[in-house]
Amino acid sequence: MASERDIRARLQRAGQEHLLRFCAELAPGPRAALLAQLEPLEPEALGEHCRRAAAARAHPSGPPPSWPHAYGLCLPSAWAPRAGATPSRGGSGRRKADPVFLLKDPGFHQIALNKVAVLLLAGGQGTRLGVTYPKGMYQVGLPSQKTLYQLQAERIRRVEQLAGERCGTRCTVPWYIMTSEFTLGPTAEFFKEHDFFHLDPNNVVMFEQRMLPAVTFDGRAILERKDKVAMAPDGNGGLYCALADHQILEDMERRGVEFVHVYCVDNILVRLADPVFIGFCVLRGADCGAKVVEKAYPEEPVGVVCQVDGVPQVVEYSEISPETARLRAPGGGLLYNAGNICNHFFTRDFLQRVTREFEPLLKPHVAVKKVPYVDEEGNPVKPLKPNGIKMEKFVFDVLPFARNFVAFQVLREEEFSPLKNADSADRDNPSTARRALLAQHYRWALQAGARFLGPHGAQLPEQPSLPSSGEPAAVCEISPLVSYSGEGLEVYLQGREFRSPFILDENQARALQP
Repeated sequence: MASERDIRARLQRAGQEHLLRFCAELAPGPRAALLAQLEPLEPEALGEHCRRAAAARAHPSGPPPSWPHAYGLCLPSAWAPRAGATPSRGGSGRRKADPVFLLKDPGFHQIALNKVAVLLLAGGQGTRLGVTYPKGMYQVGLPSQKTLYQLQAERIRRVEQLAGERCGTRCTVPWYIMTSEFTLGPTAEFFKEHDFFHLDPNNVVMFEQRMLPAVTFDGRAILERKDKVAMAPDGNGGLYCALADHQILEDMERRGVEFVHVYCVDNILVRLADPVFIGFCVLRGADCGAKVVEKAYPEEPVGVVCQVDGVPQVVEYSEISPETARLRAPGGGLLYNAGNICNHFFTRDFLQRVTREFEPLLKPHVAVKKVPYVDEEGNPVKPLKPNGIKMEKFVFDVLPFARNFVAFQVLREEEFSPLKNADSADRDNPSTARRALLAQHYRWALQAGARFLGPHGAQLPEQPSLPSSGEPAAVCEISPLVSYSGEGLEVYLQGREFRSPFILDENQARALQP
């Protein structure tokens, strides 16, 4: 470990010597911890990071005034299900001409060949949810009390089973989980406590993204405590450095993985290793793909998948003026309506090109935050308004480098309900996430022929279509271990009556098996 003198000299070169201003008064343990945190910070990189953050805050780079005329929407192919369409379900009514059915087979084929992995972006804490632990450990209040991590693990197990049954083989979908300094320990411990949700621990690979110092508006790294620099994950676009740092792509190559489904932890409806999405991207020869949903309203806080001068990219909602967001296409819908949901397909070859060639070209984005700090006397301060800058990269920043990018439109009610906020917020909270999943499962049960009874035994009216804020007539939860996307439920539910709440788990499915 470098000496305090060496670290001080390096900080002087970076213009950040203030980070050691309380070092002399620290006890040996906290002093060693601070020096250990500072040691990996290269002076040139630290100085450049702080200067760039202050400059970006002072002179934000926005889209040019003419940008609306340069954009054209990346519409899904004719193969993609459109808003309002009903995706095909497994069962006798399935038609081989159905595009969704036709796309599943090549997707399942790649999964059965062990060529597909999933990669979870899980570096953020649940701060906006009002909790101090990783979001994946959160329960939204389902009857089963399952967490986001458990739901996702069980979807992996189910898609492995479906692919294996279709292709007559055993297969594995490795699960790579990118964590941060804040989430790695709790996530690893949580998985151990739950026996990796019956996945093989060798196929669950956790790795850390880099951390960057938070910076004041005048370009000084922030001291959170006398013995600790305020650090933050480098955004979900830190994925590409983390892949190289931890030799993740080499691990994928050893396993034979060629296609990677990347997604964000907080979408309760996410379909991991979705064979329809995988099949679509593989058939189109794509090296990069994105799922999109139709924006619910002009000001919805999601980025928009667009083209700029023929190059695909995502424009963040904060970069779009209200006037532009409200623009309408000739058919009456929003002109810029392809909402990005942080759900991507990449080939391993493309990720290798990004890590080797393109990652240094990615430009960090500015996030202005309230960052706790110590004042000049060493007193802790929790600011009431934003006081610091966190520089982030986004996973979608690599879209312009794709040779063949495709966008794939999916139904919001089937695939997108993010968990961002506490229940005190109007949207994207535990209640809306829980309602979205239970409404989906209720629809699946009705389509499979189930009927639900009220507390006094009377049959409840069927409500297959609900308003966004509506509650289903019956509470029905279906385990991902029984059905991945609504397939195969007729065997258990056709013509049967159930009382609410009803949980169809593996044990219940066995009991209902004819």
